[in-house]
Amino acid sequence: MSQQKTAAPKAASETQLVARAQRGDEEAFAALFEMHKRRVYSLCLRMTGNTAEAEDLAQEAFLQLFRKISTFRGESAFSTWLHRLAVNVVLMHLRKKGLQQVSLDEVDSSQDEPVKRDYGDYDQRLMGSVDRISLTRAIAELPPGYRTVFVLHDVEGYEHNEIAEIMKCSVGNSKSQLHKARMKLRDWLRQNQGLMAPGEPVTSDQAPTKR
Repeated sequence: MSQQKTAAPKAASETQLVARAQRGDEEAFAALFEMHKRRVYSLCLRMTGNTAEAEDLAQEAFLQLFRKISTFRGESAFSTWLHRLAVNVVLMHLRKKGLQQVSLDEVDSSQDEPVKRDYGDYDQRLMGSVDRISLTRAIAELPPGYRTVFVLHDVEGYEHNEIAEIMKCSVGNSKSQLHKARMKLRDWLRQNQGLMAPGEPVTSDQAPTKR
């Protein structure tokens, strides 16, 4: 009960801040920035693997927010809407850079047998076996296409249908990209840390964030 009592005022406060910011209240927008800047920067950093780019993209995301906050209709949580906006900013940046990305439409012919893993399940076996720094380094080594899907699903907690909508791909391709990302992470960690047992799947070192 106490958690519910403390959570409600915070939600109401954010709702009020959004409404004020939509009316042009700069102090309310500044408060929203302080409330969400760390999470947005973290998302940008995980998706790019570059601190300077992450800082620039986080700033760009909030500039976009300033321009588009009037279009927020409350059909989803404000944080979800903001993170989608930030994801789109990063994706546009990656496309403009012309980075060699794994196509989300490529046919996965590398698997000898169907993947039987339930991708929506968080794997508890990695708890305590991979430290955060090692995993962050491993994620940065992923090709941008793999990294994006891994971050969205295993770190940010998006469902595959949501990722498919954001990335403009099929649900099957999203699952395939996630599987390949986990295998690449497993191989990198095994080679660099000696932490992974053969065949052990890789997920984030923490449960997906509740958006």
